[in-house]
Order: sequence, then structure tokens, then C-alpha cells
Amino acid sequence: MNKLFHRAFIALFLLGVTLNQGQAQEVLTIQDAVQLSLDNYGAIRAKEFYAESSSMLADKAKRDYLPNLTLSAQQDYGTVNGIISPLWGFGGYGVASSGLPRSEQNWDAAFGASYVANVNWEVFSFGRAKSSIQTAEAVVDQDQKDLTQEIFQHQIKVSSAYLDGVAAHKLTVSFQKNMERAATFQQIVKVKARNGLIAGVDSSQADAEYSNAKIAYLKSLDRELEAENVLMNLLGVIDQEYILDTLFLAKIPHEFTEDTSIFNHPILEWYRAKVNLNEQQTAYFRTFNYPSIALIGIVQTRASGFGPTYNVDNTDFSHSYWDGINPTRSNYLLGIGLTWNLSQILRTSKQVQSQKFISEALLEEYRQADQRIRLQGDLSDKKLQNALESVKEAPIQVTAASQAYQRQLALYENGLTDLVNVTQAFYLLIRAETDEAIATNNVWQALLFKAAAAGDFSLFEDQL
Repeated sequence: MNKLFHRAFIALFLLGVTLNQGQAQEVLTIQDAVQLSLDNYGAIRAKEFYAESSSMLADKAKRDYLPNLTLSAQQDYGTVNGIISPLWGFGGYGVASSGLPRSEQNWDAAFGASYVANVNWEVFSFGRAKSSIQTAEAVVDQDQKDLTQEIFQHQIKVSSAYLDGVAAHKLTVSFQKNMERAATFQQIVKVKARNGLIAGVDSSQADAEYSNAKIAYLKSLDRELEAENVLMNLLGVIDQEYILDTLFLAKIPHEFTEDTSIFNHPILEWYRAKVNLNEQQTAYFRTFNYPSIALIGIVQTRASGFGPTYNVDNTDFSHSYWDGINPTRSNYLLGIGLTWNLSQILRTSKQVQSQKFISEALLEEYRQADQRIRLQGDLSDKKLQNALESVKEAPIQVTAASQAYQRQLALYENGLTDLVNVTQAFYLLIRAETDEAIATNNVWQALLFKAAAAGDFSLFEDQL
């Protein structure tokens, strides 16, 4: 009796500790877990930034069609000796001092300046600008579809991990109940053995059964901790503990959608976006086979500290800064030009062929994904049906196993059966209780699997 009182005291103490911890922890529903993960998970946040980046590049592609407007101004101080000689500036750099050739060098120097406004507009390029914009928009669409399918898959992963955590907790409770039952049975056997009513070997076997039940409970605790760790990783949170909500397991999902189209499945939409992007890129590369037409307009104003008669009068120059930068001559130029890089056609043809092979590869990936999702849909319907049948049988199994165990235990206490029959009934009850603990959870898992196959998370979420 003292040992029984001691065990009861420990159990109540542990229960009190658990309740105090539970009050300090926050209850996390499955809906809150999904939303929390979408707000914190790194992969989703990264793809959000990628999508924003693509959007900015699409806006940039639209602005690329605008004409180039260049303003430039320079002010210099130097000499203007000239010489009749060929000249080439290495690396694009060279001195272009302007002045008539003279018979001898002089070092007269003055200020000079040049002011230029240049407008260059590739006004027509046979659809190149439009195709560039469409390609950039296709990148935006692909990245957005990638984000959507990542969110969808993460919703499925988090929900599945949550259900795994709940199932692990239910199994832990079941194994804890089993351990307590084994402890009670152990005490019954020990009392009978001490009174000489049964053989001492039964007491040893009861000890072994209790140890086995305790080890099973501890293993179940480990599985529960691992399941919680997986869930916390998917939530993207650190150093935070939650209590998983199990109230939704009190009901069984209903009103299942039988006919669901997978055409709008987020994963398939992402693959179609990749195919569309490749097609837009192919169309863009083809535009390099054609010429481009550009309009150009230039206004130039120049200033110089050298006078108009400097070539005959070497004194006609000024060191004054203002005289050197004050504009005195202006010119303008309007023009239209056509450029056509014919050798580019040879290079573009191979690039276009490469894009065609990429397109075929993307289509094969799309077909494979479509096949996988269709097979997953057929499997999900069967798994859901089997889970619903199991949840009906689980209570019947528990009731029968419990009655069988109680009957064998009563017979054993009255010396009408042996320990082997009690142990067998004991194992049957354990199996029945573990099956019942996860039966309803399996229905929710099957429904989640069906939602994943249909590409519609609301099929699962609306049942919660």
C-alpha cells in the first residue's frame, strides 16, 4: 500500500508540473501554425524577395524603350598645336587638340569648353523592345507562380508535421496509460506472489512487462520530441514552445469533394510558367535577326579662349577663364540610322535551337509532374476511404480488447488462468488503443493528402 501511495503521489506531482508548464506555454492551433510558418519561413521570404526583384526588372524593361538623353559638359585648359599625321588612340584614349598645323611648336594655352545634348532613340527594332518586356513579365509570372507553389507545398508540409506531432502525442498518452496499467498489474502479481498464491516467476515476468511498457513510453516521448522539432523547424521559430491543439480530432472530416480539377494545381501552373518564359525568351532571341532603326538628335555648343585669327595672329588668345568657357559657336544634327549585324543571325540560330531543346525538357517535366499528381489523386481517394473505414472499426476493437483484458485479469486474480493469457490480452489492448489513438488522425492525414493532390489547401482547411 505504501508503494501504491508513493506511485500515486509521484503521478499527481508530475501531473501538476505538466499543468504548470502547460499554462506557461501557448496553445498553437493548426491554422495558426500554418500562418506563423508563412510569416517566418526563410524559403518563402526569399522567394517573395525574388518575385519583387523580377517585378522591378520588368519595370526596367519597359523603361528601356525610352530614348537615351545624354547631357555632357567639359572645361579644359591646354594648347592647340596641330600636325598633319595619322592618329589612333590606344584603348580608346587620345588627345584631339584642334588647330591648323604650324611650322613650329608653341606653348600658348587658353581655356576651352564643350556642351552637348544628345538624344538617341532606337525607335523601331522589329519587336525587340516589346519582346524584351514580355520576357521580363514572363519572369515575374514564373517567380510569382514559384512563390505560390512554395506557399502551397509549405502549407501541406506544416499541416502534415502538425498532424504527426498530434499523433505522436496521442501515442505517448496511450503508452503512458499502458505503463500505468502495467504498474497496477505488477503490484497485483507481487501481492499474490508474496502470499504464495502464484509462482514467483510470474512476479519476474510482471516486472519485465512493466519495464517493457516504460521503455515503449520513453521511445514514444522521443518520437514526440522529434515530431515537435520538425514542426518548429518548418515554423521558422527558435526557443519557443507550443502546446498542439487536439480538439479538432474530436470530429471526423465530411463533405469530401469527389471531382477536383488539377489544371490549376500550383505546381502545374509553375511548370507552365516556366514553359511560357522559355517561349518568350526564344521569341526575344529571334528579334536579333533583324535590324534596328534609330533616331538621333545632337545640339553642341563650344567655347574657346583662342580667337578666330589666332592662326595668323599668335596674340589672338586669352588666358581668361570666362573667355574660355563662354559659348560662341553652336551646331545641331538630326539623323536616322539603320544597323544590322548580319553575323548575329548565325549566332542567334544556335541559341534559338538551344531554347527549343529546353522547351522540350520543360514539357517533359510538366508531363511527369502531371502524371505524378494524377496518381497521387487516385491514391488519396483510396487512402481516405480506408481511413474512414478504420475509424469506424477502432472503437469496436478497443471495446472488445478492453473487455477481454478485464476478463483475463479477473480470471487471473481468481487463479483461473495463467499469466500468458493475461499478457496476450494485455498486448491486444495496447494494439487496439494505439490504433484508436491515430485512427482519426489518419483520416485528417488522408484528407491533407487529397488536398495536396488536388492543389487546393482549402479542401483540408475548410474542414478544421
